Amino acid sequence: NRMQGLKDELFDLLQAKGARLMGVADLKGIAGGALTTGVSVAVPVPKEIVRDLQTAPTLAYYEAYHSLNAQLNQIVSAGAALLQERGFHAVANTTDTVKTDENWRSPLPHKTVAVHAGLGWIGKNCLLITERYGGAVRLSSLLTDAPLPFDAPVEKSRCGGCSACVERCPAKAFTGATWTPGIEREKLFDWRRCYPEQLRRMKQATGIETDLCGLCFAVCPYTQRYLREE
Repeated sequence: NRMQGLKDELFDLLQAKGARLMGVADLKGIAGGALTTGVSVAVPVPKEIVRDLQTAPTLAYYEAYHSLNAQLNQIVSAGAALLQERGFHAVANTTDTVKTDENWRSPLPHKTVAVHAGLGWIGKNCLLITERYGGAVRLSSLLTDAPLPFDAPVEKSRCGGCSACVERCPAKAFTGATWTPGIEREKLFDWRRCYPEQLRRMKQATGIETDLCGLCFAVCPYTQRYLREE
């Protein structure tokens, strides 16, 4: 199958550039326009950085956040270039092309592509949770019209009765509701509580004025399992 061959080639390239989780999503009815195949990629946040986030945000996390985003930009740009070489349209959703509005929303969040591509589910902290790395991942994506074989979407939360992130959030920003596909963000999370608290914690810990916290994914049991593995 030619398209399976192209998918294998694409995944080999993405992995060589540093992607550790990859999937292909059917975004018909979700992505506007003609590019309705999504490719999701994730890179893990290094363990020693995640360990420290259980206490407070750090300068190391700030630096890793930006270097991982830069790496992701390179990964999805290389993937898009490969698909273009093969005669398809493809757009890399790099940090300079993805914009958030005043309500902290982007038109097609990376985590939406990731869920549809089978990488994980949305936790009670409103972030993508993966079996392998918990919430300690940075994500990116690309869109294409190449008819690549789809991976099975994740349609059910695996958080169960756990609410570690809800209980530990200093802003009390999470409702504790369990994610189901299509649920409104507001049913899970109040960004107006989260945002100022992220600014406050980051400024207090590092002197840098930016919205990074990370506590809610650092304390997740799936993340903790990643931290424990050899």
